[in-house]
Amino acid sequence: MAAEAGLLERLAQRVDDYRFTLRLGEKGRVASVGDGIAWVYGLPSAAAEEILRFEDGSRGMVFELQKERLGVILLDPEANIASGSLVSHTGERLEIGVGDDLLGRVVNPLGKPLDGLPPYDAEGFSPLEGASPPIVARDFVNRPLYTGTKVVDTLIPIGRGQRQLIIGDLGSGKTSLALDTVMAQAGQGVKCVYVMIGQKRSEAALAIDLLRRHGALAYTTVVVGEATATPGMKYLAPFAGCAIAEGWMRRGEDTLVVYDDLTTHARAYRELSLQIHRPPGREAYPGDIFYLHARLLERSTRLSPEHGGGSLTALPLVETEEGEIAAYIPTNLISITDGQIYLDRRLFAAGILPAVDVPLSVSRIGGKAQHPRIKEEAGRMKLDYLQFLELEVFTRFGTKLEAGAEAKIRRGRLLREILKQERLNPLPASFQLAWMIAFNAGLLDAFAPDALPDKLKKLLVGIAREPMTLDTPRDEWLARLKNWLGLEP
Repeated sequence: MAAEAGLLERLAQRVDDYRFTLRLGEKGRVASVGDGIAWVYGLPSAAAEEILRFEDGSRGMVFELQKERLGVILLDPEANIASGSLVSHTGERLEIGVGDDLLGRVVNPLGKPLDGLPPYDAEGFSPLEGASPPIVARDFVNRPLYTGTKVVDTLIPIGRGQRQLIIGDLGSGKTSLALDTVMAQAGQGVKCVYVMIGQKRSEAALAIDLLRRHGALAYTTVVVGEATATPGMKYLAPFAGCAIAEGWMRRGEDTLVVYDDLTTHARAYRELSLQIHRPPGREAYPGDIFYLHARLLERSTRLSPEHGGGSLTALPLVETEEGEIAAYIPTNLISITDGQIYLDRRLFAAGILPAVDVPLSVSRIGGKAQHPRIKEEAGRMKLDYLQFLELEVFTRFGTKLEAGAEAKIRRGRLLREILKQERLNPLPASFQLAWMIAFNAGLLDAFAPDALPDKLKKLLVGIAREPMTLDTPRDEWLARLKNWLGLEP
């Protein structure tokens, strides 16, 4: 194996370079241990985030530097550490193995397999706490990342290298939207990392099984910091997922990382911070909680061709309570990211799935990455849809509207019906262009809203039988659409 050969070469070089000399070193001792945290004294030259080794062979990461002692996150749950145990420096930082052998694997934040398979062969190692690419190494976001969801790909588009927040209450469909996006990357040349933070083992197993059954696990790595893990493992999980994706990005490949979810991550960080007696701030979160997520999401970007041209797209999920979008952690993440997709439980309860609240959702840079044909057809569609939502309010009071307003309401209701979509059913980009051309050309106006699902299925079948591309002329699209819908040419 290439990795084993490299390791043997480094060991041989270390043996050749070894010289018998007097060496001075520091040894510390454990003062106390509990809840995944060890307090260590006697290592005055320890650095933040340095890896320490305990006398039983287990490891820990320096998390808190104090004048007399260190707060250390324990990295091995089976560690046999007690008060008085010896601790020594390693001079290393926490890294995780990266490479294509990780595809299809389920690992913990330290890279240890959780799927019962043998350890993977790492092509290299990437630091969990790496620096984000400098501005001079970045390029404009100019290529689309298709989610397979009609409302997102047309009205709230995402580009490769973008950071798009998915926000909503518990049970509003955030995870389903994220899984759809991962499944939509089949054949798109995008490698995915799905990070599960603080989820129950049963929930994690269900998501992994869905990815496997839909063929998405073949190009996906799943990082799991499960609910029973220590706060330190949950804290490290998103950084591990980001480091794995960065390994591919530096090779010039396109990657997608889903952080599910950063609300749980923030709570784990709060728990860690309170355990090591950091001063609590708003809602008991430490003052650097904003910086925690900022330095994570800043690593998502599109690199310039001179630096490989790879990209890392981030889809962080965050939970709200009773739709309170202005809560502390959601507000922080909204200000860090390039836009948000807001999911409303009221829409979910009304059967409008995915429950995307279009007025509160925005993509600040994704429009620049849209394919010109999709961008042209989308045109004023979002603005017209927002006007329809405002006009529809008046119909609840029995207000009589003029003919023009009635026509807008009717087309708005057709569009709302078109935008509905079943979960775990990502759709190709050519289908998105097909329904938009049909809608804009008035080909669907003659149909009742409840007949639209069958008509859209005919479009999907037609595209499968007679493949069309996004660059096919509009007139040719119109001719095919009329044929598929059974309309006279």
